[in-house]
This record gives sequence, structure tokens and C-alpha cells, in this order.
Amino acid sequence: MQKNFIGDSFFYRRVAQVALPIIIQNTLTNFVQLLDGIMVGRLGTDPMNGVSIVGQLVFVLCLCMWGAGCGAGIFTAQYFGKEDHKGVADTFRIKAYLITAITVTGSVLLSFYGDFFIKLFIHDSNGAGDPAATLKYGHDYLNIMIIGFIPMAIGMIYSNTLRDIGETSVPMKAGVAAIFVNLFLNWVLIFGNLGAPKLGVIGAGIATVIARFVEVTIVLVWTHTHKNNCKFIQYAYKTFKVPVQLTNQIILKGFPLAVNETLWSLGQTMMNQSYSVLGLGVVAAMNITSTIGNFFNVFFFAIGESIAIIVGQLLGADKTQEAKATAKKMTFLSVAVCIVIGMIMVFCKDVFPSFYNTENSVKELAAAFILINAMLFPAQACLHCCYFTIRSGGKTLITLLFDSVFVMATQVSTAFILTRFTSLSIIWIYFIVRSWEILKALIGIILVKKGIWVKNVTV
Repeated sequence: MQKNFIGDSFFYRRVAQVALPIIIQNTLTNFVQLLDGIMVGRLGTDPMNGVSIVGQLVFVLCLCMWGAGCGAGIFTAQYFGKEDHKGVADTFRIKAYLITAITVTGSVLLSFYGDFFIKLFIHDSNGAGDPAATLKYGHDYLNIMIIGFIPMAIGMIYSNTLRDIGETSVPMKAGVAAIFVNLFLNWVLIFGNLGAPKLGVIGAGIATVIARFVEVTIVLVWTHTHKNNCKFIQYAYKTFKVPVQLTNQIILKGFPLAVNETLWSLGQTMMNQSYSVLGLGVVAAMNITSTIGNFFNVFFFAIGESIAIIVGQLLGADKTQEAKATAKKMTFLSVAVCIVIGMIMVFCKDVFPSFYNTENSVKELAAAFILINAMLFPAQACLHCCYFTIRSGGKTLITLLFDSVFVMATQVSTAFILTRFTSLSIIWIYFIVRSWEILKALIGIILVKKGIWVKNVTV
């Protein structure tokens, strides 16, 4: 037991060195998002729903951008593991081209068809919210957020590359600075403090965009002034060409990942759209639940991302047995941590919704959803670690089938059928849909145990 699942002091120091900066950054980021949600929620149900719906659309674009760079990220980690800094620079440029293409496409779509996408989530309110007001708030918020896609894309290109080479503390520090800027500007612009105009959801959007520019500026300045730490940057702009063979390899490996992240994010959005059929009260409750869930998800997300970095570097250095052992121990650590966190969520399920200025029926729904999330938290941790383990060896087609195809075939279809063709309550529907994650975690364990993911893609 101890040999297979419990690491030594060196193991935990190494995991902490990579994971803690990610945990700190994401915890603070999601804490501010939590406060953002509460601040906007204090304005009422309609502003909260408008911002929440736009958040779903931005979420899809963000994961598409992230997925476009994931294939290059596999090679980045393994090239760094073999100390090939020119190879890292090549992956950096390829990542930049891919993410830029996704950003431009997404910006054009949301600029011209934003209202159409927002309306997909607006249905009979059943007394909880006004559809016309929700659309207006969403429209106003989206118009501001589109500007923020520029720093979001640049930041993702740089920050993801820094994480792939183990420099996780820099994105964390930049994120912390942006968090405080965002929080302060939210307080000023949403409510009109310090003599500023009271802008409501528009103020929330402006604060977020400014914070993103602050964050990306810090990351850019640090990267270009610390070339000893970031040796790849010395080669990154010497040419704008990319090796054809490497590009083909990255596209071959990365295309399934890009498709996966796109389908997975669309799947989550489609599930929320199905839930929205039952009224704007459900949309509001889902918004509260996702905000709280994101705050706690940082733990298994950080450990999962650390698996991609640490195990990827070990595979690049041809340390396959150590890579297997490390993945197993990190997965066990993630599940153990999330059992404790799930228990905390259970005890606090009624506290979180009480901060929102919304109907009691919405608060009760949110508390029930949070309880279901807490129960399934260990399974989420397990399947998340399995996903990143399989991905670290470049088995991107398997990750596509395991992740997004599974979600589309089970959870999305179940949510669609139950919300439209049954009279089940939304609580039971949500529970049934989320329970598929237990089966997914079991499949992930089997795939990881078989060791089919163990491969050095840089040879």
C-alpha cells in the first residue's frame, strides 16, 4: 500500500513545487470569481443569469483555445525534459498560431451571433427572472468581454508554456496581481464607489478585461527579462517558421485534444442548456453551484495538470517506471484530498447560496446541487488524474474517447432526454447525469493500469 500509493518526502516536495503555485493561483482566481458572482448576484437574478450565460460561452472559447495548445504542450514538456530548448521554442510558435486562429474565429462568431447563443439559455422563467432583462444584461456583458479575448489568448500561450517547463510560480504571481486589480475594480465599477459611475454588469466586464491585460503584461515582461529561466524565448522569435514534421506531429497528436476540449466544453454547455429548459431559476441555481464548484475544483485540477508536467518530463527523459509510479501516487493523493474537501462542501452547502440576492427556491436548488457535487468529488478527482496521465504520453485519441465522447454519449444525451421527455425533478435529473462520472472514473483506472499511455513522443 505505502510503496504503491504513498510517496517519500522528495516526491511530495516535487509535487508541491509544481502543484502549489497552480493551486494558489487558481484558488485566488476562483475566490475572486466567487466574489464576482456574489457582487453581480447582489444586483438581482437577471444580471446574475445574464453574466452566467455569457460565462458559459466564454468558457467554451477558453477551452477551445486551451485544447488547441494542448498538443503542443505535450511536446513542450517532453522537449524540456530532454533539455532541447529549440524544440520548446518551436512548440511555442505552433501553439501561438493555433490559439490565435481559435481566438479570431471565436471573436467573430460571438460578435455577430452572440445574442443568438444567449437566447438558447433563456426559457420560461416560472416567476424567477425576466427573459428580456436577462438577454440585455448578457448582451452588454458579452460586448465588453470580447475585448478581453486578446490578453486571454496571449496569456494562455505564454503561461501554458511556462507551466510546461515547470515555471508555475510566475503565472501564479501574475494571476494574484490581476485578482486584486479585478476585485478592486469590481467594487468600484459595479456599485459606483469612490465617485465612479454605477455600471453594474458592464463594470464587471470592464474590471475583468483590465485585470487580464495586467496579468498578461506581467507574464510577458518576466519571460523576456529572465532568459536564463526561459531559454526557449531566445529562439522563439528568431524565425516565424515552424518545422513541418513537428507541426504535423503536433497536429496529429493535438487535433484529438483540440476536438476533445471543444466537444467537452460544448457538452457541459449543452447540459446546462438542457437544464435551462426548466426555467431561469434553474439557470441561477446552476450559476451558484458552478461558481462554488470551480472554487474547490482547483485542487484536483492542479494535481492533474501537475501530472501532465511531471510525468511528461519523466517520459521525455525515458524514466518510464518512475513515470508510472508517480502517476499512481499523484492520483491517490488527489482522491484523498478531495474526500476531505467533499466533506467540507457537505457541511457548507447551505451557507454559500445565502450570500446571493435571489429567491429562496433558487438557494434551495443550489444547496442540493452542491451536495451532489460533494458526493461525486472523489470520482471527479480520479477521472481527472486519469485523463492527464493518458494525455502525458500523447495518447490523444484515447483521451478524446475517454473524455468528451463519453460525456456526449452519456451525460449530454441523458440530460437532453430527462429534461424534455420526463417529469423528474431537476435534482434527480442532475444526480443521474452526474452519476455517469463514477463509471468514467472506473474506465480511467483500467486504462491507466494497462500502461498503454507510456510513450516518449520526442524520439
